[in-house]
Amino acid sequence: MSLPPLATLRAFEAAARHQSFKNAASELGVTPTAISHQVRLLEDTLGVRLFDRKPRQVVLTDVGQELYPVLRDGFAAFAKAVDRVRNRPVSRSMTVSVIPSFAAKWLLPRLSRFQAEYPDINLRLHTSPEAVDLDRGVADAAIRYGVGPYPGLVAHTMFREQFVPLCSPALGLKKPEDLRNATLLHFDWLRPDDATPTWQRWGQVAGVADHLPSAGISFSDDSHAIQAAIAGQGVVLASPVMARAEIDAGLLVMPFGPEIKGHCYHYVHTGRGDNLREVEAFGAWIESEVSASVPVTDQSSD
Repeated sequence: MSLPPLATLRAFEAAARHQSFKNAASELGVTPTAISHQVRLLEDTLGVRLFDRKPRQVVLTDVGQELYPVLRDGFAAFAKAVDRVRNRPVSRSMTVSVIPSFAAKWLLPRLSRFQAEYPDINLRLHTSPEAVDLDRGVADAAIRYGVGPYPGLVAHTMFREQFVPLCSPALGLKKPEDLRNATLLHFDWLRPDDATPTWQRWGQVAGVADHLPSAGISFSDDSHAIQAAIAGQGVVLASPVMARAEIDAGLLVMPFGPEIKGHCYHYVHTGRGDNLREVEAFGAWIESEVSASVPVTDQSSD
């Protein structure tokens, strides 16, 4: 486009609207001399006279009257477009790193409630069995399973995990001793420790360690172990919180106890960043979901 300088057009539009260089100067925050200079520059650029200058006012010439409404409407359109952009809701986003099993069994079924409560937050889930370094920007926050503490991070304990035998009701198990004739389903934990829910540990707590079969089926994904239990292929030592949907649907039952404790789930973040407000909002939502879905006795970190 071959257009005169924008400042000259703006000065002309204001002067034409006010029919005064002085009032135009007051609106634009410049001197009347500056307005006169810009109008003169525009007239020289166009090769026409736009105002008849009189002692106490300026009057548009015929050419000025032709140009003015076009510029008036153009600047009005500019103002409306700028206001729409300025007042548009800012897109808020955050990334949460979650272990795959927790994402699939606990978080994903609840995310529609988060979106309903915070429709302006764009949430991205990063699923990985490994803990990511939040200082490197891979994620803004994380849900981690472990003993803690997490140096340098703000950490909120969500709930302590519990594990109990779960199986298909078709197996007809009634008491721990019935496990001697059952197939035990195992999960290969990434970093086993004293709180890892193994059948050996459960058997010692239940007092039936000598009655447990040595053979079984092992899985690298605990969700696959749960699916095998639903199919009646054996008994899995799993979390009733994570398997709540399957228990409520009657696909799995807890034939007997006891429950054994695992580690806690923690919501962690750096406590800083441009989207800290979003990170804290997600943490508050997580806390409300835990309060509504996890038994009070399971929420303790003790």
